[in-house]
Parts: sequence; C-alpha cells; structure tokens
Amino acid sequence: MTTLIFGHQNPDTDAITSAMSWAEFQKQAGNTDVEAVALGEPNDETKFVLDHFKVQAPRVIKTAANETDTVMLVDHNEFQQSVADIEDVQIASVVDHHRIANFHTAAPLFYRAEPVGSTNTVIFELFQEHGYTISPTLAGLMASGLISDTLLLKSPTATDKDKKILPEMAKIAGIDLQSYGLAMLKAGTNLAAKSDMDIIEGDAKSFTMGGKSIRIGQVNTVDLDDIYARQDDLLNAMTKEAQAKGYDDFLLIATDILNSNSTGFAVGADRDKVAAAFNEKFDTNARLALPGVVSRKKQIVPPMQKVFEG
Repeated sequence: MTTLIFGHQNPDTDAITSAMSWAEFQKQAGNTDVEAVALGEPNDETKFVLDHFKVQAPRVIKTAANETDTVMLVDHNEFQQSVADIEDVQIASVVDHHRIANFHTAAPLFYRAEPVGSTNTVIFELFQEHGYTISPTLAGLMASGLISDTLLLKSPTATDKDKKILPEMAKIAGIDLQSYGLAMLKAGTNLAAKSDMDIIEGDAKSFTMGGKSIRIGQVNTVDLDDIYARQDDLLNAMTKEAQAKGYDDFLLIATDILNSNSTGFAVGADRDKVAAAFNEKFDTNARLALPGVVSRKKQIVPPMQKVFEG
C-alpha cells in the first residue's frame, strides 16, 4: 500500500516541494512505494516553480484513509492543518520547522524538526547526512521552498544554516538566486487575478489560542495599495468565512515583499487583543501597521499566543 506524503492545507511552495523532496529521499532510502500529494491546488508562485523546472504538480487529495493506512507529514504537524481524516491513519514520519502542537500518535515514528527557514532546509541536510543524490531539478524545487518561506532570506526566520544552504542548492540547480528568486516571489503577487477568497484563504492556517479558534491568512504583494483597494470586500469575505467555519477571529496579513513590511486586517470579537499583541492599534481605516513584520510563524503567532493565552 502506497504511503502518502503531504504538507499542510492551502499548500505554499515549501509544503508542496518538501513533499516531493521527502518522497525522493524515501525512494533513495529504499522505500519506493511512496507518493507526494497535496492538500490543495498549487498557488501562482508554486505554479511558476513547477513550470520552471518542468515538473508536474502532485495530485490533490481530500482524505487519505480511503487510499492508505500510512502517511508522512512535511511542513506541518498540527492536526487542524492536516488532512481531514488524519486521526484515521498512522503517521510514519514528520519533517517540519514549525512549533509542535495538537499532535499525537499511537505508534513510534521518525520526527525531525528544526527552527530553520524551511522544511526543505531540513530535508537537504538529511540528503547530505545520508550521502543521497540531489539532482538539479530537485535542488531547484528545494531552493524554491526555502526562497518562498524566507522571502529570499529577508525574513527573520532565515537562519545562518539557511544562508549557507541556499547558495548550495542554487549551485546544484544552476539558478541565479537573485533573478530567479525575485521572479518567483513576484509570480505569486498578481492579485488582480485572485478572487477575494483566494486572497484570504490562499495561505491561511488555523490555530487554537486560549480556547479560541484563530484563522491567520497571509498574502504577498509588491504594492499594498492593491490590497487597500479591495479592503471592504476582503473584510466581508473574512466575516462570512469566520461565521461559516466557526472562527472566533480571522486575521489577514498583507506583506510587501519588496519593503519587508505588513498591514493587518481583522474581524472578530478580539480585535483589541490582536492589536495588543503587536503594541499597535487599528487606525481609522481599520488597518494595523506592522513594520518589519513578514513572518507568520515567528512574528505573528508567538505574540498573539502570548496575549490570547496570558
């Protein structure tokens, strides 16, 4: 029976490419009956990557237990971010770079997590540790995941290890980091082609904080005015989605990838708590200025968790 490998829901570039790179690792380790799949369609940035390296996108699954009894997780561990029937399958391994929460297994497993910029950083290390072969195409996919998650190493999540490994990936892949990286990041910022739901849910994750269900979405742009022009529609969409899915609060982070600043928008009963997490206040335009903030994992979730659970 084939073991399915996948990243989180609403997959970003690191989620999809790390599933593919971990599948290749497994095959070189002798575990050939594995398949990289995805819990959602690739976004525009990821499509750019797959097209550039002429790689087919993994197929999308909604459930896993109807196909297999064993899965491997990459780029996530929290059950609310995983496949809908995660409790009905055995988790054989996890490779991740996030916090560990809402996670348990009935059997022992392989678990590798490091506080680095991307899951592909960890997988690249594992390839090196085992002496496995990294093809130019695979290196390009891995580099793309790292570029995406660290905004070309501009994010505070980028560690010294990432800064050392990314040029190594790029050399194997035969890409120029700056030109390829910027083109890749810009490919994901064509907001005119995105619906309101695409923007608020395209890269959204759910978190439990202080007993509250918090949805945090993030969208990259090269011009925040593109977001401001659609603000009312986006807030309406967030309100409807929160009511439909039972979120107590929905926060959308719009990130200017060129200037490394963000603006926050929120709906729900706890907007004051959201603002307090950043020692800021929503202005008269219902916008929360977040200068220097680009990372949900490192700069958004921890301060919010501290306020909501304090």
